[in-house]
Amino acid sequence: MKEEQLQIKYKVYQLSELSDEDKELIDESIYACYKAYSPYSHFSVGCAVRMDDGNIVLGANQENIAYPSGLCAERTALFSCGMQDGNPVALAICAEDEKRKPATAYPCGACRQVMIEFENKAGKEHNIKVMILRKDSSVLVFDSVKDLLPFSFDF
Repeated sequence: MKEEQLQIKYKVYQLSELSDEDKELIDESIYACYKAYSPYSHFSVGCAVRMDDGNIVLGANQENIAYPSGLCAERTALFSCGMQDGNPVALAICAEDEKRKPATAYPCGACRQVMIEFENKAGKEHNIKVMILRKDSSVLVFDSVKDLLPFSFDF
């Protein structure tokens, strides 16, 4: 038997340490969070995706009484990106709890798989930066979706 270990790398920033471009994407994800429709979970998530042409595409979680007909913020944004020319280069996620207070939300497995497919579709040299705004206002930054889903499904 051989034991192996997996390590991922990420950075932790304070909002004030981010570049203006990254702050803008975080701000857009916060705006998107207000567009969430979450009457059942009362947990709102917003996502903002920057395309390689600089345009920003937004998404928010959308729930439905006919569960599981809803969709996560990351997938609403990324599926909309699929209708755009170009490729996503960065993605920011934020969340709020039932009292509209900041919360921390990490992408679910389905969203991670969609994210990795967008990254892979763009080519080997293309990574999507992922930023997650946490409830303490710090920001986790992953240089690639592969850091969030190292054993992704692929043909």
